[in-house]
Amino acid sequence: MKILITGAGGQLGRDCLARLGSVHRVVACTSGELDITDRDQVDAVFRKNRPEVVINCGAFTAVDRCEEETGRCFEVNGVGPGILAAQCRAGNARLIHISTDYVFDGNRPVPTPYCEDDPVNPLSAYGRSKLAGERAIEESMDNYCILRTAWLYGMGGGNFLKTILRLALSRPERPLKIVNDQFGSLTWTARLAEQIEVLVDSPATGIMHATAEGFSSWFEGAVFFLRAMGVEANLGPCTTKEYPTPAHRPANSILENKRLKNAALNRMVPWQQDVQVFVDQNRQALFDEALARRG
Repeated sequence: MKILITGAGGQLGRDCLARLGSVHRVVACTSGELDITDRDQVDAVFRKNRPEVVINCGAFTAVDRCEEETGRCFEVNGVGPGILAAQCRAGNARLIHISTDYVFDGNRPVPTPYCEDDPVNPLSAYGRSKLAGERAIEESMDNYCILRTAWLYGMGGGNFLKTILRLALSRPERPLKIVNDQFGSLTWTARLAEQIEVLVDSPATGIMHATAEGFSSWFEGAVFFLRAMGVEANLGPCTTKEYPTPAHRPANSILENKRLKNAALNRMVPWQQDVQVFVDQNRQALFDEALARRG
């Protein structure tokens, strides 16, 4: 099958390429190689490659910067997916698009999760832009999967776990405060790529949630990860109010993979299991990267 991956330079895009590249004919375009907001560029790539499936990993994901650069944020996250959807419809291609927990306000009491049919209410520019992208796809075509996910980590880019490791190694004696009143599911991009592979060949359509099973706070996730790495650190919990950010973060980012489970398509596993495997496979590389960047 001919697959086009957009945003292939990010951690999910890289893992999708690694997962699918040996089985399918994959064309992988980074954001520098394909600007999904440029209709002419998108048209040229589609005409040249004629993909049967498009996996859109391209997004403006700097959540705090989205509050300042709202124009570019909405172009990439809102307009771009609509351009891809129009091309997919014209070329009879399937679209798998990555969305986010930020389309919800996160005010639901923990541990009640959000399901696909729950009302959306984004409270940040990032969340509003991603919801605009979802709606642009829904209005343009039928053969799509919109995957809402959250709290991603992997080896192909920066993420929370890598940041915590770098900080813990740079000054191990320094107290490190981690937010303990936001809850979600640490989700490994390699596992999500496996889930996407299942959906490439599936007739399932619509909005689906795809995060690791179970949940934790950021603090609990950091403690588990550093213990798995064998790193001692002076970690302590703090509240969201103690760690203010320009963008609103949902207090409850727990998503239920309801539609995947109902269709017997769910490949996601408990977050602790994936974090442990991630560490087992990449421990030395994680140390090397953290030590190289701590200065």
